[in-house]
Amino acid sequence: MPTGFDPAAAMGRTSAAPSRMAVEEEEEEPVEDQVDLNLVMDVPVTMQVVLGSATMTVANILKLGRGAVVKLDTKVGDPVDVVVNGRIVARGEIVVIDKEEQRFGITLTDVAKPGSKLQARKSRAA
Repeated sequence: MPTGFDPAAAMGRTSAAPSRMAVEEEEEEPVEDQVDLNLVMDVPVTMQVVLGSATMTVANILKLGRGAVVKLDTKVGDPVDVVVNGRIVARGEIVVIDKEEQRFGITLTDVAKPGSKLQARKSRAA
């Protein structure tokens, strides 16, 4: 090979092409932004709404039977945590949806942003 021979130039490539490619690679979106979420849309997850808690002695727990009522520390309108697969993803307030059927629901008041966490609400029963 002659001195100063440039194989890239001989193939019609210039030294500017690799640097342009490097710039294009840097401008690409991060890999996590390119994930196709449609792949996981049918994956089942467990969602729970923690309505409240109660503190009781072991003796009182052992006395519980069918029809017993346990008074929780939460009222209609109080904040509750929405938990998906063990992680708090939102917070809401308890609402009565249907008084006749005695159904409750929640109105979301705070939703975690992707990659962030909401702190668990502090129980008043503790």
